[in-house]
Amino acid sequence: MRSIFLTSSPFGPLDNSYEVDGMDPKNQFPQLLRQRWRQKARVLIISAFPENIPANIEMRDFMEEAMKKTGLSLSAVDLWDERTSDYRPEILHSYDVIYLGGGHVPTENAYFQRIGLREMIQDFDGIIIGISAGTMNMAGTVYAQPEEAGEALDPDYQRFIPGLGLTDLNILPHLQMIRGMELDGMKIIEEITLGDSFGHEFLGLPDGSFVLSEEGLETLYGEGWQIRDGQIIQICSEGESLILF
Repeated sequence: MRSIFLTSSPFGPLDNSYEVDGMDPKNQFPQLLRQRWRQKARVLIISAFPENIPANIEMRDFMEEAMKKTGLSLSAVDLWDERTSDYRPEILHSYDVIYLGGGHVPTENAYFQRIGLREMIQDFDGIIIGISAGTMNMAGTVYAQPEEAGEALDPDYQRFIPGLGLTDLNILPHLQMIRGMELDGMKIIEEITLGDSFGHEFLGLPDGSFVLSEEGLETLYGEGWQIRDGQIIQICSEGESLILF
């Protein structure tokens, strides 16, 4: 059975609003993960910034240590980035767990397209964990919310791009941070994302919340906000869960 965890930040909040030693314990995330985790699991991390080798090495080591602290059994923690020369499907399918890393959504998306990940991952039977941009790129059509300077003003910046097709959800991670942020002189949520939500639906997740997708059922764990047609409405609270569909 395939289990897909669509997370904002499984290793703790990016704004350091609370301390995490290992993986974020909020909303039963470690418990749900351990229930599905195989002994001596083989783990593959697919980088969102494939050319940044030093950052990738640091990320891999950090994630391995966090998984060990959470009591997850490991036999291998490997990494795909620009150093990888062999992207055969049988290699991908030799792993038990695949992490899709966090970073810049269009950069990661282009890498995924270049290596043919959408085709390879469709029949993967194991655990897939999206982290931030990795979660966003799991959608069939990805909402690439502007995040770097100039993107919100650039008429050629593509806000909707093809994704991996593992979910229909367009998730916006780190909501507790971006609700107070501005980009290119505009408030990201109020003046950019709400405008883009007409005719679309997004799910805003603060760090610590996530969606678990299994056997056609998607369940939200923790605080979540529906963003649609220019409105943002809270649909689930911390410590609670909600079946989305």
